[in-house]
Amino acid sequence: MELQVIKNRFGIIGNSPLLNRAIDIATQVAPTDISVLITGESGSGKEVFSQIIHQLSARKHGPFIAVNCGAIPEGTIDSELFGHEKGSFTGAHEARKGYFEVVNGGTIFLDEVAELPIGTQARLLRVLETGEYLRVGSSKVQKTNVRIVAATNVNVYEAVQRGKFREDLYYRLNTVPLKVPSLRERKEDVYLLFRKFISDFSVKYRSPNIQLNEEAKAILAHYTWPGNIRQLKNVAEQISVLQNGQQEMDAQELIKYLPFEQPMSGLPAKLGQHADNDFSERDILYKVLFDMKKDLTDLKKVVLDLLQNSGTANEFIADNTNIINKLVQEINPTNLEYSGFQMPMQVSPANQSNSSFQPNNFHSNPYKLDAPIEEVEETLSLEDKEIDYIKKALKKHKGKRKLAAQELGISERTLYRKIKEYDINL
Repeated sequence: MELQVIKNRFGIIGNSPLLNRAIDIATQVAPTDISVLITGESGSGKEVFSQIIHQLSARKHGPFIAVNCGAIPEGTIDSELFGHEKGSFTGAHEARKGYFEVVNGGTIFLDEVAELPIGTQARLLRVLETGEYLRVGSSKVQKTNVRIVAATNVNVYEAVQRGKFREDLYYRLNTVPLKVPSLRERKEDVYLLFRKFISDFSVKYRSPNIQLNEEAKAILAHYTWPGNIRQLKNVAEQISVLQNGQQEMDAQELIKYLPFEQPMSGLPAKLGQHADNDFSERDILYKVLFDMKKDLTDLKKVVLDLLQNSGTANEFIADNTNIINKLVQEINPTNLEYSGFQMPMQVSPANQSNSSFQPNNFHSNPYKLDAPIEEVEETLSLEDKEIDYIKKALKKHKGKRKLAAQELGISERTLYRKIKEYDINL
């Protein structure tokens, strides 16, 4: 079947090579009876590809059901999928068929399959391998002939490494992997989708068919769209409802509808920060402490070398001004003293006369350079450092806790708890 025919049939819009590749894989695997694992970010349209696989298969006249595994409580997921017998648990007043029994001969789409409990994963593996399962509270083996198409928005291989997903089930589901591209990987399709949504909503709400100027189109294309097609549709609907009587939008108007906590790739300015990794507070604190310890060690080495080569101090400072300035800027040295010599806040080259610390007056320091060097042990208290960094982050962002939390790499709720715990005055 031709690519454009499939797009028209299933309402797919776009000409991205990655999108075309995903459709091609779905059409090739559809006539077979093997399981498929669809991966992609939330809102990218994974369920549409499960429909393509089902409708182009020999099971197209059989039932199809989509199950969101993440929306079913852990205590009832086995009952929902495999059914239960009367009296098998509290509230089981009568026997009930599960999805695998109801959809026999058809296709079951397991969305967010990585959310399944480990015990349910073992039951699902048995269905994939033998077609057999047990109802909850029953010892009678049931048979089913169901094709399983699974989908997830997480990295399943990483979940396997963490012990959250069975490795044997991963390889059994992932017979044919199918990746649905995110919207930011389909920049050329963003405006096409936007035009379709605007056209649909203009009919629905009897609003003007709004156009975008070139600058607004650039903003639309380069925004990261963390919510993918679902978010784009939401923005288009807002614009259709709220842009009363306006025929064309510029970049400034469009920006009002985009939450810029997320970054915009390809634009000259970074408007936000996208957190790809979720570190624990302890990991962040250790990283901060180790980095600070390394910087302190580097600073000590520079100063020690300087003191031990007092005869060539002028030359040394002139040659290493940039290094010393960088270290001094990164570390507040006001509490670091070496044999009574306090490191200045800024070191300037010898040709800058306005510096309070220059090579030509180095020897005018009242302290002797050949005096024994005494190193002061810096505090390594995690609590003190944590309080210090929280205060600095709050000061940097003028008390805005959300931005301070992003700077520290923790959640806003955790930051609020820390402020209360340490009685930090804003």
